[in-house]
Amino acid sequence: MNLSQLFDLSLIGRRQHIALEWQERTYPFGEIDERSNRLAHLLLARGLAPGDRLCVYLANRLEFIDLFLACVKTGIVFVPVNILYREREITHITGDAEPRAMVTAEPGAWNPETLTQEAAAMPSTRPCPVLLEGSSPAALVYTSGTTGVSKGAILTHQNFVSNAVNIAACWQITAADRLLLGLPLFHVHGLGNGVHAWLATGCRMRLLERFEHQTAAAEFVSFAPTLFFGVPTVYVRLLETPPETARAMAEHMRLFVSGSAPLPAQVLEDFRALFGHTILERYGMTETLMNISNPYAGERRPGTVGLPLPGVAVRIADGELQLRGPNVFVGYWRRDEATAAAFTPDGWFKTGDLGKCSDDGYYTLQGRRSDLIISGGFNIYPREIEELLLEQPGVSEAAVLGLPDRVRGEVPVAYIVGKCQAPALEAVCRAKLASFKVPRAFLRVDALPRTALGKVQKHLLPKPEGVA
Repeated sequence: MNLSQLFDLSLIGRRQHIALEWQERTYPFGEIDERSNRLAHLLLARGLAPGDRLCVYLANRLEFIDLFLACVKTGIVFVPVNILYREREITHITGDAEPRAMVTAEPGAWNPETLTQEAAAMPSTRPCPVLLEGSSPAALVYTSGTTGVSKGAILTHQNFVSNAVNIAACWQITAADRLLLGLPLFHVHGLGNGVHAWLATGCRMRLLERFEHQTAAAEFVSFAPTLFFGVPTVYVRLLETPPETARAMAEHMRLFVSGSAPLPAQVLEDFRALFGHTILERYGMTETLMNISNPYAGERRPGTVGLPLPGVAVRIADGELQLRGPNVFVGYWRRDEATAAAFTPDGWFKTGDLGKCSDDGYYTLQGRRSDLIISGGFNIYPREIEELLLEQPGVSEAAVLGLPDRVRGEVPVAYIVGKCQAPALEAVCRAKLASFKVPRAFLRVDALPRTALGKVQKHLLPKPEGVA
């Protein structure tokens, strides 16, 4: 099955039903279908062909969805570009992907408004069908590149289809749901989960240009969503909501989902107390989409990412989570060596994430292999220390990384956001942790550097004085 066949369950099967709310206007699925049909004809008229890459550098907007669907229908490979990227990062992606064209609101490229105006004269019917199999590439999504140069993950129609079917079934998403989506569509969380769940199930979606905690309450109350996808930083901001407002926001909610970065157990507990809902945490990657999820019906265990999704095989080798399944990408674009290094000889994808599995099958992430601190021969998992720090009053964010030490090789250092005192935090760590795990320094910062989806960029944290 390809994505067009899956999406037609809504684009054709629910043609008269309201699909999308965008900037105070509603669009039925039939209109979404026709808009993308017209744009597909235009892209082909402008010389694009199946297999060509189209870069899209846009904030959340209706035209983003139009372009994505037009690519799906024509076999053009969709290349979303992080809207926070600047010239150096964009130049790397365009040089690597070699797109036939780029769509952006910036000068010097195809403009989305102009494309929409020109497409209005094109046929509203489907263009001639293109033979697309499950193995056909659908998108080229570049990794965040927090530890090195950004690589393009080749995601196939099968990858996206299996992901959409899994989350729709396991999270019980149906046409009766109402999805409030404020995640950036250039990321697989917003695109692969949000947009795909919407189109696969025929639910109603309100798309936001971005999530803003100042207006979140008004969006929840006016739209009355049943479904919300967020990242941990979003849920941390929602904890600032007054109790009465939180109850109003959650009145119609069925499911809050968190991903893209680890959700601190304390945030889950605090959110449950305030909103009356237990966040469902799951685990995915750009290269694999969704892998593991806490159950919809069953225990959503704090601090864990849950159980493997249907069809996804998980194993732990030398502490690292490794995966196989229809969700796993086929490789990195034009990087044979990187692709070979990412897979074991017997075909398992090496995630780079450290983890463990409980006796009853729940997986817990312990951080990135690259984050592992080895101090005096002892392994230190930064997340263990971060979780403890986040339980302390006044600590809103925490990050721990290893810095070079002449004697021990590496020592842990903690970065703290919030109103707290280093001596008190050190005392707690000494009381609760082995001595070699106690951070050598506690450095207060105004904020932790993060990617657009909330992952902490530890390599950008300042090196504290006094640590060699």
